[in-house]
Amino acid sequence: MDARSVILAVRDGKGLAPEAAGWFARGLADGSVSDAQAGAFAMAVLLRGIGTDGRVALTEAMRDSGQVMTWDLPGPVVDKHSTGGIGDSVSLLLAPALAACGVYVPMISGRGLGHTGGTLDKMEAIPGYRALPGIEALRQVVKDVGCAIVGATDEIAPADRRLYGIRDISGTVESIDLITASILSKKLAAGLGALVLDVKVGSGAFMEDIEDARALAQSLVRTANDAGCHTSALITDMSQSLGHSAGNALEVIEVMETLTGTSVNEALWDVTSALGGEVLTLAGKAANLDEGAALIDHALESGRAAEIFGRMVGALGGPMDFVERYPDRLPSAPVFRIVPSPRDGYVARVNARALGEAVVHLGGGRLVGTDRVNPSVGLSGLAVIGEEMQHGEPIAMVHASTDDKADAAVQAVLAAYELTGKMPDEPPLIHERIGPEDVA
Repeated sequence: MDARSVILAVRDGKGLAPEAAGWFARGLADGSVSDAQAGAFAMAVLLRGIGTDGRVALTEAMRDSGQVMTWDLPGPVVDKHSTGGIGDSVSLLLAPALAACGVYVPMISGRGLGHTGGTLDKMEAIPGYRALPGIEALRQVVKDVGCAIVGATDEIAPADRRLYGIRDISGTVESIDLITASILSKKLAAGLGALVLDVKVGSGAFMEDIEDARALAQSLVRTANDAGCHTSALITDMSQSLGHSAGNALEVIEVMETLTGTSVNEALWDVTSALGGEVLTLAGKAANLDEGAALIDHALESGRAAEIFGRMVGALGGPMDFVERYPDRLPSAPVFRIVPSPRDGYVARVNARALGEAVVHLGGGRLVGTDRVNPSVGLSGLAVIGEEMQHGEPIAMVHASTDDKADAAVQAVLAAYELTGKMPDEPPLIHERIGPEDVA
């Protein structure tokens, strides 16, 4: 077998057999497959597709291209993955809440991509936090604390890391086959028994159309279940920022306010509760979705999730007193601006992608991969769809490093909001659920 024969089979619509997928994934990982061959493979997959069986074969092959973790723990090992959005800090709430419910969460997360925020960037806003501690440290923290939010090491799905970069430069990012294999190969390499997927839809998501989001969710759920991991998905709204803040330290503050009960963001809480209910049910820790959601609610309300979050931060190098002293421990930006409403009216629409791009241009994300992220900058107090505004009342607050960047962000935020004289319908937080039974 060689790269050419694998590429030709996909190009000619013959799909991707497990042996071919395994050979190609090993070649990606060890470098024997060239960049040109990887690009040709990705384009063939984009144009011809590889079908359900091919997706499973490619996912399992990329999973097996590196270390696949195994666990010996007194409870199920579970995780959650989001396709990316604005103000989406659910992972920071969900991981400790799940741990409080008796499951174990090795949450291997990523950095910001394009206009969307990254979980690792948020965690690294906490001084001293080690987001890349290595597999042995991950094992120990998960065992001792119940959860760890970390990045993937070089040992996890190396074939995906190689193909991920090739997809960007070869114009094949939007292939559902490749997206599915990329997401699931990393997650399944963590040795999960159950997984819940948060597939975002709306102006701030990569999938702006409900049909596209549904197609991706169905592909992910079917492929993961066929690969042996109990999985379901929720299609959740990203027509506006999920949180009232967008920006790394600002989102951590919002998470801590919610964990400690000082200022609860209900949308953030409700999505966390729904996703947690899904994965607890899949893992056999709850009899049904309502019971699972109630367990997550109790973990948050009781303060148990906050306690576990603090222990996780301390175990991974952050301040031991973070939960008690988080306002003092997180960085703050030197320049602050209020974005005033240009007139009376109701918030009718929000261009969430534009808000994410505003955060990136403030320095809270990356314009190129080598950019350093400024954890202190971003937006807070974001008005939501349906909210009534008076002229001059704040639509948002800008936190910036310089006056020029603050002024540019104010204009970007104003352009992202559309006001109307009539109260609009508020979008649902959760559009659809796709369970294993829906794709069997």
